[in-house]
Amino acid sequence: MRQAAPGRAQRCRVTSAQNHLAGDRPVPDLVTEVPGPKARAHVAYDETWTSPSLPRAYPIVPVRGHGLTVEDIDGNLFLDFAAGIAVTSTGHSHPAVVGAIKEQADALIHFSASDFYLPIYAETCQRIAEITPIAGGRARTYLGNSGAEVVEASMKLARHATKRPYIVAFLGAFHGRTYGAVSLTASKAKYHAGFGPLLPGIFHAPFGRVQDLAWFDDVLFDKLAPATEVAAIIVEPIQGEGGYIVPEDGFLQGLRAICDKHGILLIADEIQTGAGRTGTMWAIDQWGVKPDILLSAKGIASGMPLGAMVARADLLEAWGVGAHGSTYGGNPVACAASLATIDLLEGGLVANAAARGSQATAGLEPLRDRYPGFVRDVRGRGLMLGVEFDTAEHAEEVQWAAFQRGLLVLECGKSSVRMAPALTVSEAEMETALRIFAESVAAIVGEGSDRPILHAAEAAHAMTGMESSG
Repeated sequence: MRQAAPGRAQRCRVTSAQNHLAGDRPVPDLVTEVPGPKARAHVAYDETWTSPSLPRAYPIVPVRGHGLTVEDIDGNLFLDFAAGIAVTSTGHSHPAVVGAIKEQADALIHFSASDFYLPIYAETCQRIAEITPIAGGRARTYLGNSGAEVVEASMKLARHATKRPYIVAFLGAFHGRTYGAVSLTASKAKYHAGFGPLLPGIFHAPFGRVQDLAWFDDVLFDKLAPATEVAAIIVEPIQGEGGYIVPEDGFLQGLRAICDKHGILLIADEIQTGAGRTGTMWAIDQWGVKPDILLSAKGIASGMPLGAMVARADLLEAWGVGAHGSTYGGNPVACAASLATIDLLEGGLVANAAARGSQATAGLEPLRDRYPGFVRDVRGRGLMLGVEFDTAEHAEEVQWAAFQRGLLVLECGKSSVRMAPALTVSEAEMETALRIFAESVAAIVGEGSDRPILHAAEAAHAMTGMESSG
């Protein structure tokens, strides 16, 4: 083995003795302190070589996963209710997804669909289009590598198809970190800090209340830009990184009406909300609204890098050959994973998300009564649930206390913690997670004035003040 230079942190190797997951062990099952010695060694190695821009939530070093069980480098077993930021929709290493990946990798790993006619690319485009509600009915699909990529594609398409310059996003929105996507993002000023000037022609509207829709006529169209120059309104049906904020009934319907009145395209960013997470295939289904463009990524391929932009066929047919493309987008292996994922979603996982989401809501809502003032809100749909605390510090402390007990959750917004497990979660796994989460909240409520949990989290660099990536 190559020797590291003196003084350098070295990668901590995973031994073959740790090639199993739960077996007869309970989950979670912590066999070392967390983070353990190998995890601490790896964190030192990681911090030597990786970009410090990565907003790590806490020092877990995962090496294996199956279902909702994650094994770290020290052999600890965690119950995963973060799902790689709501990505592993079918759980870690679902055998059907793994089988599809292996079969495709054995046949063909890469052949750019941007320049050639890749069969599985077209099949994936069809399958995603068939499960997506698009205004006007007939849809076509473009595949990219990530959520941010298809956000960028939708901005290009909207401007090209309408010949209009302006796009409206929302305060509290998160659409990604590439230049166009981060220009739309308005969940935290820190995402913009040091990167200006951002993309011009972007406005941000208030989100979520029906009365806020008056902003379009009273402010935007009257004082800032005529409606005839607005290309698109892009909205997360439920805001994700902004705090798992559910809009009032009538809000999304109102946006659709504004778009219809003025010839504006409605873009639904379902990158986090879609692929069954909210208990319906797409969150926007719950309000009976059909967008002109819908964006998907995260859970649509169970962790493989795939983004999809599904749009009215006439919009995609309005731009010519070479107007947009991607060398890797719609990679055959990622497409195979997506097709297997869609089969599983339609085969019962969407329904399970609805059932387990109801169980989770019933288990979380009593925390508001038990700890009034400390737990401010429980909200969400399906398996996209957020618990709002009174302060950002308390949210991060609850996240840390859960990690110390073997439960992986992620904060979001200013002072919320999200629970977004795989759609395969069982009733028993949900019961365990709810118990541990309640214990974690109780521990913070009962914490002494010396704040030992806070200081432990700070010592592990888990109290960064920066939220996770999406």
